[in-house]
Amino acid sequence: MPAPRTAALCSAFLFCYMLSVTAAAQPAAGEWQAYDEALTSGARQATLWRYGWGGVYAASLANNLYQASEADDQDDRFDGRVGAVKSALALGGVITDPQPHPAAHRRLEALAEQGDREALNDARELMRATAAEERARHAWQARLDSLVVNTLGGLAIGVGDDRPRDGLVNFATGMLVGELQIWTQPTQAGAALNRFQPATLSLGDNRLDYQYAWVLTPSQVGVNIRY
Repeated sequence: MPAPRTAALCSAFLFCYMLSVTAAAQPAAGEWQAYDEALTSGARQATLWRYGWGGVYAASLANNLYQASEADDQDDRFDGRVGAVKSALALGGVITDPQPHPAAHRRLEALAEQGDREALNDARELMRATAAEERARHAWQARLDSLVVNTLGGLAIGVGDDRPRDGLVNFATGMLVGELQIWTQPTQAGAALNRFQPATLSLGDNRLDYQYAWVLTPSQVGVNIRY
């Protein structure tokens, strides 16, 4: 075999070996850090989301109950009763259906203490499950409950109390608030998974499928690779 060809093959094998070593070590640290940062931020936002929206709906419930019993105008009292039902349902939803990120973060911390390859695979599955729930919470199906409640509330005012314009305003306002509630939910798990992009390295008949993610920080510029 000619010397240049032998040297080229040796260089290729050496490159593959170095890539394998780097891909085995660097992503382990990079992935754990990326997942921990994502779920730490997600858990923080989830807590703010729960107590923030819980406070909004609790205040709205209290105000509507007051209006329902103390307002001078009959229309305001009727609107207060409708609003109280809507606020109570929304508050119950926030309390009984918490975001997945706090529990996922606690699970990730337990997996990180193990730190082996199996734990990393479990962490990846945990991130995929959390990201899937994030997508479900932003999908159109997540808007059905709000659509039903606000439609009934708008009809109660617009048709039941013969005030079509006020019913339309009630419906539109409720849908807007529901949309804001959806879009302020955390999405960090999906963002962390999307950092890694698929790629393929081919050397002759050898093919290596891997994923890479750029790392850009004030103190580090590089790339994480996993396979």
